[in-house]
Amino acid sequence: MHRLIRDHLEQVLAERVDGDAEMAHLKAHVEECEECRGEVEAMREQARLLRRIKADAEPHPGFYARVMERIETQGPLSIWSVVFDSPFGRRIAVASMALALILGLYLVTSEEMPDRTTVAVAGEDQPGLVLTPSGPPDRDAVLVNLVTYRGQ
Repeated sequence: MHRLIRDHLEQVLAERVDGDAEMAHLKAHVEECEECRGEVEAMREQARLLRRIKADAEPHPGFYARVMERIETQGPLSIWSVVFDSPFGRRIAVASMALALILGLYLVTSEEMPDRTTVAVAGEDQPGLVLTPSGPPDRDAVLVNLVTYRGQ
C-alpha cells in the first residue's frame, strides 16, 4: 500500500475526506493502483465481517440477570475459604498441626528437669551445711544454712 493511502486510510475507508480535490485524488489513486484497491477492499470486507460477528455475539435475554443473581447468591469470600475449601489448603493445615504437635511433644519430653536433691553436710568445720549438686542454690537449702549458722 502506498504512503498516500496509508496516511489517509480511515478517510478512504469511510469515504470522507476534508477537501473535494483531495478526495478525488485519493479515489483516482485507488482506482488506478491494483495493490491499494485490493488492500482497501480487503479491509472493507473485514469491517463487514466484524460488524456481522458483533451482531451475532449478543447474549441471550436474561443473561445479565442470571449472572447478577449468581454473584449475589455466592456472597463474599473470606481469606479462610482459600485454606479450608481447597484440598491443597487442607493438606497444609493438617501438616502444620502435625508439625506443631511433634514439636510440642519434643519440647516436653526433652526438657531436662533440674535435680532438686540436696545433700546435708555435717562436720566440725561447717555444721549443717546443705549443698545442691549443680545450678543455683535451692531456697530450702539456703534457709537451712541460715538456721544452722553459728558464728565462730
